[in-house]
Amino acid sequence: MFPEHYTVRLASWDDADDREAAIAVRRAVFVVEQSVPEEHEIDGLDGDCRHVLAVETATGRAIGTARLMPEGRIGRVAVLAPWRKRGVGAALLRPLIAEAGRRGQGAGVLHLHAQTWTIGFYESLGFAAEGDEFDEAGIPHRHMVLRGSP
Repeated sequence: MFPEHYTVRLASWDDADDREAAIAVRRAVFVVEQSVPEEHEIDGLDGDCRHVLAVETATGRAIGTARLMPEGRIGRVAVLAPWRKRGVGAALLRPLIAEAGRRGQGAGVLHLHAQTWTIGFYESLGFAAEGDEFDEAGIPHRHMVLRGSP
């Protein structure tokens, strides 16, 4: 299912190694690359979320992460720059969509806030943009939904 050079797995925020790996990826992408204030990025909600990590097979280094919030909102989707456009983002979302279905979260509708430049990526996974563009952490976003999720 995944290329030989990385794997994706469910992760636990209670596990220090998983937590540190996810934070490192999010810090690199959001705080360093996109200048999101760290206090906005690390928002105190992670303990209630389900997390996934993409890990480079050869090194064991985390290359991507994402989370599913209890109300059925996917967020903090982050992939390190050298790994973008290689299927990592989609591989991160698939287990979260499946997990939401198992838990009955989102009442059949999953939500996310997509940076506008990523809308096409999320559309390729079945999400649809709704509403007007809005600012989140200084970055233009659109609300997106996936209806009838598993």
